Amino acid sequence: MDKGFAPRTSDNNKTKTIISTKERTGRLISWSPWPPANFQTRYPAFPLVLTLLIILVGQFYLSLLR
Repeated sequence: MDKGFAPRTSDNNKTKTIISTKERTGRLISWSPWPPANFQTRYPAFPLVLTLLIILVGQFYLSLLR
């Protein structure tokens, strides 16, 4: 049963294209869904920014305790 108004198209007309990139594919940690393998090359400042955020949130939390 066809749905919609689109005519039938043959799957033979579709061509497969192979995308060749130099970036790594897959996962950085094999069993983890995150981060992707190219995470380190896309976001090189991530460890620095994360460290600064942890320090900032920690200082805010400690100032609330006083």
